[in-house]
Amino acid sequence: MRFSFSVLLACVALGVSVANACPFCSAPSLTLTEQLNSSEAAVLVQWKGGKPANLDEGFAGTTTYEVVRVVHDATSKLKPGETLQLDRYRAGKSGDLFVLLGTVNENVEWSSPLEVTETTFNYMTQAPTKEEPASKRLSYFLKFLEYSDSVIANDAYAEFANAPYADIVAIKEQFPKEKLRKWLVDPQVNPTRIGLYGMMLGLCGEPTDAEFLEKKILEPTDEFRLGIDGVMGGYLLLTGSKGLDTLVESKLAPSDTLFSETFAAMQALRFMWTYGDQKIPAEDLRKSMRVLLGRPNLADLVIVDLARWQDWGVMAQLVGLYNEKEYDIPSIKRAIVRFLMIATKADTESGITPQQTELAQKSLDMLRESDPKTVKAAEKYFFD
Repeated sequence: MRFSFSVLLACVALGVSVANACPFCSAPSLTLTEQLNSSEAAVLVQWKGGKPANLDEGFAGTTTYEVVRVVHDATSKLKPGETLQLDRYRAGKSGDLFVLLGTVNENVEWSSPLEVTETTFNYMTQAPTKEEPASKRLSYFLKFLEYSDSVIANDAYAEFANAPYADIVAIKEQFPKEKLRKWLVDPQVNPTRIGLYGMMLGLCGEPTDAEFLEKKILEPTDEFRLGIDGVMGGYLLLTGSKGLDTLVESKLAPSDTLFSETFAAMQALRFMWTYGDQKIPAEDLRKSMRVLLGRPNLADLVIVDLARWQDWGVMAQLVGLYNEKEYDIPSIKRAIVRFLMIATKADTESGITPQQTELAQKSLDMLRESDPKTVKAAEKYFFD
């Protein structure tokens, strides 16, 4: 976390933006259709037989497949009914289906066989191609969220995880509200998807859905809840500043709030800052984030956001915290130094006043004298 923080703060100084993918989804992955579309050869095959490996003889084994259907083929040589023999033995039984994806050099170089059902294969091949509009692609995958075949359901979710937020918003009128409400309380739903579903309900929901999401947010818990950040984000989309007050009172202000719950609320604030389209005034978001300066275990992360949000009014408070015992933590001190560095380089369009610029420079000069080691460490990942 500390290394990521340093890199992020360097990005703040540069004005670098984070990749514009789904804000509350797990890390993007290469989906089935992306693999299919990026291959130069793709065939549906069935298992015919093979020779198991013999390690004593240095033999890795072979497997023979029969081509059932050619999806696409840059060589124009692959035909249904022909057999393909791949190095390495893969156990199977006659008729088992696989998709082979390949790149074309002198010959086709096949990747590891992907076992599929006929349903999975149809899902892959009937999906809109990458050349189709994003709205058309996501509309297709929307139908397969929580599909009975887990391979398909996981892949449909991955398509949303990879999608920019704007593309998800574009199809919000198609979101299945009733299903979203059901999924958000269904213990059988993979918890990694809860963040997406909470955000989606916030985009398409009604006033009663705000009450529904609030109830879920305020449920007593002593456990880490995957996806609750997306539920909070969806809640703020529906409620604006009123909902923000609820999050401050329940998740940000109480010092005994579970760390993961407070961090989730932070994520929701960041989401509204970046994607909220000013539904919550910027100053309200800054004020809410400042509350967390009272939590030393979060202060370094909070200062990153306050710098990114150009909250120059908090500068005197940060300077005051520098020498307080509870904040005598290297990561916090480096964060304060970097905040001051960013402030000295800010222009008037950022809202900084001449007095604030002067305070930043004087404070930075003072720290160079009194704590040169920390200042030098802070400069390590700071770029003009």
